Amino acid sequence: MTAETTAAGMAMRQVAIVGAGIAGLGLGIRLKRSGQDDFVILERGADVGGTWRDNVYPGASCDIPSTLYEYSFRPNPLWSRRFAPGAEIHRYLRDAAEQEGLLPHLRLDCAVNAARWDAEDECWRLDTADGPVRARVLVMAAGRLSEPRLPEVSGLDEFEGRAFHSSRWDRRSLTDLRVGVVGTGASAVQLIPEIASDVESLVVFQRSPAWVLPRNDRGYTATETRPGRAELARDAEELFAARLHGSPAAAELERTAREHLHAQVPAGRLRDSLTPDYEIGCKRAVFSNSYFPALQRPNVVLEPSALQSVDRSGVTSADGQHHEVDVLIFATGFETTQPPFARIVTGRTGSLAEHWSAGMTSYASTVVHGFPNLFVLDGPNSALGHHSAFEVIEAQFDYVLGALDHLRTVGYPLEVTRAAEESYTELIDRLAARTVWLHGNCSSWYRDESSNRLTLVWPERATTFRRLNSTFDPSVFQPLSTRVS
Repeated sequence: MTAETTAAGMAMRQVAIVGAGIAGLGLGIRLKRSGQDDFVILERGADVGGTWRDNVYPGASCDIPSTLYEYSFRPNPLWSRRFAPGAEIHRYLRDAAEQEGLLPHLRLDCAVNAARWDAEDECWRLDTADGPVRARVLVMAAGRLSEPRLPEVSGLDEFEGRAFHSSRWDRRSLTDLRVGVVGTGASAVQLIPEIASDVESLVVFQRSPAWVLPRNDRGYTATETRPGRAELARDAEELFAARLHGSPAAAELERTAREHLHAQVPAGRLRDSLTPDYEIGCKRAVFSNSYFPALQRPNVVLEPSALQSVDRSGVTSADGQHHEVDVLIFATGFETTQPPFARIVTGRTGSLAEHWSAGMTSYASTVVHGFPNLFVLDGPNSALGHHSAFEVIEAQFDYVLGALDHLRTVGYPLEVTRAAEESYTELIDRLAARTVWLHGNCSSWYRDESSNRLTLVWPERATTFRRLNSTFDPSVFQPLSTRVS
């Protein structure tokens, strides 16, 4: 592909990719390797890496085996541990961008403020911090863990201490300070053991307890051969059985988590507070050998209720307990089911946010009716609750590359039909109906708040996703000139 020039003299890119995390960089690599150079990667941050650039809190690391948490087409034989530290993953992504020749395609510090389909020019018109961009194809690779989610808490503006989200880590020392952590999900479980020994006191606000599984981590020696990807992938696929509601595999996994809790926390009030009342996997299970011991330190208090309010010098729980704190850390997750980027993307008839007002929908978890030549990576029903995100994202790369090949042949914009999107949504709902995500007696960030549909997670095995969604099928698309709504 080569850049076109419009009548107004502005270069027309063939592909604009928004986001330079795992998905955006990976697609860029695949484009380069296939001989396609006419693309740009727009990144709002000052560096590549996405989640692994932003999350630098103490203890940040992957909970997927390192060998699965890499591009299959770019293996890394030098992972230091079974579960790679966050800084190591970030370095892997930075090296990939440099060594695969992506730097000339990158525009850093280049936030996209708006993206609108221009029907007359048959292209996407982007308003960015670095000026306007036009592209025949738009790929949203902004991810689902990019916008911090903060709870609405009264009095937060009055707090005189330091307050920040775990993904916007304040690097100043916490030594001898009184600290509050809001949340007990994956980030909190990693950072709490790391800071507990340094602070004067630590109060942890737990709205609902997490199921915690043993973290079978270990370091690799310099000469040790890392585990094979194929074997690890097979093992990961077997874990999907535990995501089926009421399955023997789910019961066995819950038994493992319960034994882990009982081995580390004596019977009593604390153990009772740490015991979930929902089926394992309904919320994201976490992995740690140090979280439960940290909660039993003399300077740590578990507050088994939500944060209710904040005042100048402290915080009050929903149970009415007041704690004086100097620092308040929100480990409260991200905006996921209604991604902020959807508000800035406008298709033929409205915004992506409007299209997704009752929950995200798509076809093949990648394309959306009403949005010609748009591809969304790591979006609707493309997360996995049992396996590596790379499995789904790489299947989407194949889909996008197939679509680009087709577009070069036909020449006109393509849009997936409404019927195809509705049929795919029905498939998602049918598959989801068997899972713990809908029937595990919990609420989670996997489900849309308005419709209660499962909109984040792919409710089947990764191999099934690849079989169904990695090959572009032109039969469910129609050119805009003949499309029937």
